[in-house]
Amino acid sequence: MIGFYNYTVVLTYLSLLSAGTGIIVSLAGDGHPYWGVFFLLLCGLFDAFDGKVARTKSDRSDMEMNYGIQIDSLSDLVAFGVLPACIGVALINTSEFFERFFGSGSPRLVIFIKYALFAVLVLYILAALIRLAYFNVTEEERQRTEGGTRRAYTGLPVTSAALIFPTVMLFRYILPFDISVVYIPVTILTGFAFLGKFSIPKPKLRGILIMVGIGLAEAVALLLIWYFRTR
Repeated sequence: MIGFYNYTVVLTYLSLLSAGTGIIVSLAGDGHPYWGVFFLLLCGLFDAFDGKVARTKSDRSDMEMNYGIQIDSLSDLVAFGVLPACIGVALINTSEFFERFFGSGSPRLVIFIKYALFAVLVLYILAALIRLAYFNVTEEERQRTEGGTRRAYTGLPVTSAALIFPTVMLFRYILPFDISVVYIPVTILTGFAFLGKFSIPKPKLRGILIMVGIGLAEAVALLLIWYFRTR
């Protein structure tokens, strides 16, 4: 079989599998955005450590290294680009806010607004794609001229989606009213942030562990909400 299957790529493969499962679950039936968020958090957990695990193998060939870089970006596009958009689609199709809003307008206007929101989510995926491609190109150039590891990112890393959108969903279930509509402007702002020219320091191990802790706290909070709502 083509490809590589050693331990250096396992976490990236798991992230992609989690993202694909999250997409299917989010869009199944009438839509399940709640469960899609859990798979998004899982993608973030796998992505937090895939690079560090890969770098523990000192005898990686250039082909193995380049392969790892390529699949990491491809996996990130699905996990942090496509999956959040699918969660947004599921929200539009299932939330009480959108149901009341769409039910009060003329059929043509409802269809226009609904598909306009879908278009926003597709543009978010495009923003994630552009950012990942630009990052790959500039990283390749930086490696040739500077070497070493990157100290800062230009623009918001797409992996930030693993914390941003679960936070929105958490507040949606905590607050006494439906704030599903907030998901769309957050998507727009996040997409623009992907393409921004501002600089963000690359987190070290401590920062990564803090973000993982935040993600785990969000997952526990969402599970507790689900438990008490289904009792």
